[in-house]
Amino acid sequence: MTLLRSHIGSTLRAARIEQGRTLRNVAKSARVSLGYLSEVERGQKEASSELLNSICTALDLSLSSVLADVILDIKRQEVPVLTVVDDAA
Repeated sequence: MTLLRSHIGSTLRAARIEQGRTLRNVAKSARVSLGYLSEVERGQKEASSELLNSICTALDLSLSSVLADVILDIKRQEVPVLTVVDDAA
């Protein structure tokens, strides 16, 4: 099981890297410490809704688009549970 904070962190990191921005640059724009942003991206810290919104704004992303990407990521990783029905029993 992967934690929600890990999915959020990897989504934020992917967006930052895609934009070619550094941790320092995004942390400054979001007004969070570089260390804190790094921990959020690595899934070690769970950002409050206010800080998550600030990070999204710094990345020019809507909170809803980040959460939608996280939902898709979680759905891809979920393992379907299959039930075998034995009619012979």
